[in-house]
Amino acid sequence: MSERSNARVPLSVLVPVKNEAANLRDCLASVSFADEIVVVDSASADGTQEIAAAAGAQMVEFAWNGKFPRKKNWALENIPWRHEWVLIIDADERITPELEREIRLAIRRTDVNGFYLNRRFWFLGGWINHCGYFPSWNLRLFRHRCGRYEQIEMNDNILTGDNEVHEHVLLTGRAGYLSAPMEHYAFPDIATFVEKHNRYSTWEAMVSEQLHQGASGKTLRATPFGTAMERKRWQKKLTMRVPFRPALRFLYHYIWQQGFRDGCRGWVLCQLLAWYERMIVLKEREMKQRQLGPALRP
Repeated sequence: MSERSNARVPLSVLVPVKNEAANLRDCLASVSFADEIVVVDSASADGTQEIAAAAGAQMVEFAWNGKFPRKKNWALENIPWRHEWVLIIDADERITPELEREIRLAIRRTDVNGFYLNRRFWFLGGWINHCGYFPSWNLRLFRHRCGRYEQIEMNDNILTGDNEVHEHVLLTGRAGYLSAPMEHYAFPDIATFVEKHNRYSTWEAMVSEQLHQGASGKTLRATPFGTAMERKRWQKKLTMRVPFRPALRFLYHYIWQQGFRDGCRGWVLCQLLAWYERMIVLKEREMKQRQLGPALRP
């Protein structure tokens, strides 16, 4: 592992959290090269706030009213950021020394307003290098005045939480790409994967119709000719009404995206992704039945 530089850089870091004591210390250590680190918390009760204070991070409390903006957009809009460039990182993610060096150089550029970072997922004791999960590009480093997360209307905001988890940044201006991966430790075990994706499938089912109707000024486009995320949303739009979606998703990740090259962990992940798709399909059906229910009653 390469050594880190002790010199601070003119960069602000946003870390949105809630009860992240198990992850936050290592996350903050990985971004200690930044001059400003702001942890935006939602009433954590597990020692998260004490860990942030011990690391020298600024603590900001966020109390959500159930409406827009959610946590990240609220922070981007309301925190008086010390620097032009902001890096957004979740508590279960890590900036490696190699990526730190790229970030130091990237924020000196004047020809772009943002950069996509490439997440690499740790799963069942090893890295996922295929399965459609690597490369995994996310726009996380940008001039804070030029980027905001898309706003997706939902009927039940409470179930989907106060933070933008699946929403993507809409950037004004050009974006570049940084090659060194960002480490992501989201799924330490199968139980965590299942718990998170049970919640994620609720979000997917709730927004599926709206998300793929077409872009507005507040949502990402679905197009085969755009960025990696825009192409991915276009692919999802194409498969919304096809039969056998869970089976097709397994084949897509395991065969087309070469999940078989990740061995046993690739097989398990692709099986779990098929289960995830099945949960989305069943919840979509359940929600439609609830909507039709009153109309069918005598």
